[in-house]
Amino acid sequence: MMKQLVFVITLVAASGIFAFTINRIISYFHFTRPAFPVRDFGKRLWITFDIALGQTKIFRRPVIGLFHALVFWGFCVIAFGSVEMIIDGIFGTERFLKILGPVYDILSGSGDVFGLLVGVSILIFLSRRLFFHIKRFEGVEMKSVSHMDANIALSMILFLMISLNGMNTAYCAGLDLTGSPAIGVYPVSRLLTGVLSGLSASQINLVYEICWWSHILLIFIFANILPYSKHFHVFMSVPNVFLSRLDALGKLPNMDNITREVRMMLDPVNASVDPSAETPVERFGVKDVEDVSWKNYFDSLSCTECGRCTSVCPANMTGKLLSPRKIIMDVRARMKEKGPGMLKNGITFSDQKSLLRDYISEEELWACTTCNACAKECPININHPTLIVDMRRYLVMEEASAPGGIKGVFSNIENNGAPWQFSPEDRLLWTRDLEIRVG
Repeated sequence: MMKQLVFVITLVAASGIFAFTINRIISYFHFTRPAFPVRDFGKRLWITFDIALGQTKIFRRPVIGLFHALVFWGFCVIAFGSVEMIIDGIFGTERFLKILGPVYDILSGSGDVFGLLVGVSILIFLSRRLFFHIKRFEGVEMKSVSHMDANIALSMILFLMISLNGMNTAYCAGLDLTGSPAIGVYPVSRLLTGVLSGLSASQINLVYEICWWSHILLIFIFANILPYSKHFHVFMSVPNVFLSRLDALGKLPNMDNITREVRMMLDPVNASVDPSAETPVERFGVKDVEDVSWKNYFDSLSCTECGRCTSVCPANMTGKLLSPRKIIMDVRARMKEKGPGMLKNGITFSDQKSLLRDYISEEELWACTTCNACAKECPININHPTLIVDMRRYLVMEEASAPGGIKGVFSNIENNGAPWQFSPEDRLLWTRDLEIRVG
């Protein structure tokens, strides 16, 4: 009974802290702008199964992709065991999900095997970060706190797997002493029971209790650390894939207010304009986090900081300042900085800083070629170019700021109706000496 009481108090405290953190993050979405409507649920489900559950983009790097996929699939399976531990902790039951029968044998057996596979994969990930110079793990945005964050999270996952297999091993060893049948199947832990040979039943039970409490407490601690870590993608990546932008990568969204104005200019009589749909435009494009869409902010929370986007960016490859990963990370960092002030004082709150220039420079933005290599490579379907283009739109439409070559194009379009420095009357001069046969 005391164990149940302590567990319930711990669960309520961990859940309360987690709920508070998530509620604060959700409140930040109130300051963002609308994005695309979420439709085509069938297509979205297929994309989720293919990219999120099937890990197809991860497998573009087959070796390390396999280890990452094992970790993801392992978490999915081991989650059933975590749910069972919570039920057992609350009600004082023993292996509650045994009511599933043969399905329980499959879940417990695969969870036991994945505990080992995930642990080995995490050791490989830690070794890569600590002892190998992986270029995509570096960059101006990857400060020491980012590396420390990754190492702490990976270490906690490793200890989660050790405590899981330790708990199962002690369970099997205890049953061997009493001759009782095991509930579930534990192929890996069965092989490890020799480690506990020579211990008494009470000592083995103590090992079990230590591993049980270590595992569940690590889950509670890890869950509350995640929202402050890059590993928040444990929760956010699958929903982010489901909410993917479904348009072709090369298609850039238009600004509705500008589209209406252009239609009215071209055909004021027949332009279909719904006055009720018009909303006042406070700002063209994106200057600060209150200008980004909810999907941009969702992307920033989901970003795994894996660096695959930056590693394929042609601008970054040629030494330019642009790093697509940094752009997304800066949105998250800026909202974390400005969000509390907006919650307290409203969306008009200003701290005399902005996402543009204080976090992201004009040079970074204009280096982008909008080739969409970053969006193509991102394992969770973050679309970087749409945000970059929106920040460019602010520069051009609000500040008339652009590189000289682009300003020349704008002037030519305004004066000549085309990007070239030729009068419209001279456009067909190239046909003067051509012999054109008719019929």
